[in-house]
Amino acid sequence: MKILILEDEIPAYQKLLSFVNDYFEDEIPHDWARSVSEGKLMLTNNTYDFILSDIQLLDGLSFDLFNDVSINTPIIFCSAHDDYLFQAFNTNGIAYILKPYTQLDFKRAIEKYQSLFKQGHYTALNQETISELKSALKEEHTSYKKRFVIKKSKGIQLLSVSEIVKIEASGDFCMATDLKGKRHTISQNLGAIHSQLHPSKFFKINRSEIISIDGIENIESHFKNRLLITVTGIKDKVMTSSSTTSDFRRWLEQ
Repeated sequence: MKILILEDEIPAYQKLLSFVNDYFEDEIPHDWARSVSEGKLMLTNNTYDFILSDIQLLDGLSFDLFNDVSINTPIIFCSAHDDYLFQAFNTNGIAYILKPYTQLDFKRAIEKYQSLFKQGHYTALNQETISELKSALKEEHTSYKKRFVIKKSKGIQLLSVSEIVKIEASGDFCMATDLKGKRHTISQNLGAIHSQLHPSKFFKINRSEIISIDGIENIESHFKNRLLITVTGIKDKVMTSSSTTSDFRRWLEQ
């Protein structure tokens, strides 16, 4: 047996290697690469029983490596990324361990993969899956707005995005309403603000209003395929446009 470890952090590499040797009760021959370029060279000139791979390497993503080099080698991802990524891994029979992982996590991942591989249920990592993972990873690392600087008569105030329940267009600027019903002026147009907000947290329900998922208290059906929404801290209900209702319903179920 021979394995490849793709890991840029030396302590993480040493930890994985100790887990491997403990699990198999022997020192397993292995190669170690810290970068995409090193890994590409090793995969081009060697064959491995399985690969232990982090996602972020010194010079890029391991996905780039698997995209360039065609392999059928089993891969166990060892990463600190959130579970939504791993749903894609699992659909292809790929095991993973989530940092900070333990010996037990490693043992379960190896046993799961061995079971799938021995039974012939393993599906190689294909290009479509690689694209999906890269896309998900890109979204995860996108930096969204955390706070707005609000100019008040007495000075400057910071408005946390987590406190905003609604943002309404008002000419060249917008009015943001917080959880307590207080209104704040943001000196940006609605389009600019919308592009800075996390799409799973905020939705533009019509041409002039954005609402937060955390501010929704109640939703009622309305005529012409519209929905009436009761928002925390706001007396008047807001309404989806007929063109956004379908997308809004899907957004609610994310």
